[in-house]
Amino acid sequence: MSVFKNPDWTNRKLYRKTSLEQIDADTLDQLAQRLKKFRHETSSDVCTSICIAAWNEELNIIKCLDSLSRNIVDCKVEIIVVNNNSSDRTQQVLDRLGVQSYFQPIQGCGVSRQLAQVKAKGKYILSADADCLYPKKWVSTMTSALKRKNTVAVYSKHSFLGDREVPRWKYYLYELGKFLITELRDFRRPYLNAYGMSMGYIKELGLKEGYVTRNIRGEDGRLCFDLMKYGNVQLVRSSNARTWTSDRNLEKDGSLSESIYKRILREILRVSNYFTKPEWHDTKTSENTEMSKEDYKKSIKQRFTFKK
Repeated sequence: MSVFKNPDWTNRKLYRKTSLEQIDADTLDQLAQRLKKFRHETSSDVCTSICIAAWNEELNIIKCLDSLSRNIVDCKVEIIVVNNNSSDRTQQVLDRLGVQSYFQPIQGCGVSRQLAQVKAKGKYILSADADCLYPKKWVSTMTSALKRKNTVAVYSKHSFLGDREVPRWKYYLYELGKFLITELRDFRRPYLNAYGMSMGYIKELGLKEGYVTRNIRGEDGRLCFDLMKYGNVQLVRSSNARTWTSDRNLEKDGSLSESIYKRILREILRVSNYFTKPEWHDTKTSENTEMSKEDYKKSIKQRFTFKK
């Protein structure tokens, strides 16, 4: 794992672009040419379908597709992008690049991913996010893992791209703790680690269970939970499968330190559950249990306060 810098395979020139206007026509033409190998008119022999949900990602989707276009694949692979009711130029970009795309007017990642898997031709689905970058062997590594006996779903770890404001080494320190929690969860509750940015599963089973179609976070983990009844969910630990992304989710908590603090509180409250088998629940109707920092602190105090 890169400690002090972003991985060498990233297209640094493209990654530094901050607006669609900064990307020249030659760059788009070359990308469109590389993406042609992911277009197949018939379903014959398509092994893997990469499904991406995009909402107002006119710039990020270019960076994402650029990394996927450089993947070395050993079977027929297709890319499907679902434009989830974007109000920016996401659709124009997809059309410009000749990417197979569908429009989903209903807002929500789950309903978008559901449309993608319905349209997919491959035996296997790889779920990706529009704001992520993928190493050159991501597709082949994830697909190979899915072919293992009794495996129904796979997922991989993700790391954060450093920049001038937050250097890579700071994210690395945060990830050391995050990866420890990932390993603990993987023991009995791998669905808590399964994110749509890097998850794969057998399409037949995905269609059978279906995504939650209401607009709620965690559509990826919910599907993964439902798939556990059919077989094993595997963590792919290879660096070839690791996804790289920005810190947009961390920014929601105000700063990296605030985000880390909140996550520490959450894990203190939850860690004992990671060693027990989860009870079945209806993923289509259940609600998320994410709380504020103050609520986590109160819950921890109540749990660890012993009565005299």
